[in-house]
Formats: sequence, C-alpha cells, structure tokens
Amino acid sequence: MKDIRDDTKQGKKKIKNPIEQILDENNTDNIFYPDINNNLIEFEQIAVIPLETNQKLYTILIPVTPMENVEEGEGVLFEIDEINNKLIPINDNKIIDEVLEIYKKLIEEG
Repeated sequence: MKDIRDDTKQGKKKIKNPIEQILDENNTDNIFYPDINNNLIEFEQIAVIPLETNQKLYTILIPVTPMENVEEGEGVLFEIDEINNKLIPINDNKIIDEVLEIYKKLIEEG
C-alpha cells in the first residue's frame, strides 16, 4: 500500500501503508485498511499495545467508516503482522482482555 493523497488530476486517493502509519509515533492521520470485501475502512488509531505473554503487537482502532457488527465508537483489536504487512482482527476474548487491561493501565498512568 502506498501514500494516501488526493490526486487532483485523477480524483483518486493513494493509500499509505497502514502498518507503517500505526508504528509511526508521529502519525496523526487516520488509517485506511480493506475489509474482507476489499472495501476501504477508515480507522482512528487509539493505541499500540505489546503483549509480553505472546511477544506480539496489537493495535486498537475505532472505525470512522461504519462496519458491520461494530457499534459506533466501539474499538476493534488487530494483531500487527509486520512480516506479512497486514492487520489480523482478534476475536479471542483472552487476548482482548489482556490488551484492554494493559490499555487501561496506560490510560491511568497518563
């Protein structure tokens, strides 16, 4: 995936690499990532959370574009797969609970 910029001559948008955006501490732009039907979904990035128990990195994203089975303002948890350059949605309640616990601690610490 490439940069997302308005191409004024063609009226198209180019896509930034969402993994690079998520891992860029200075990024304030929203993330665009395709759903299972290859429709681009716009997300607001909330946090990147490493889990020591499985040595994986996760991100919490809130869809700006409406998503099926996701309420407005509700976050979605993804594993960041840097090797394959993709985001993997997480449905495992144990992992979700672990990540949310770490996120809550980070919020409390400021």
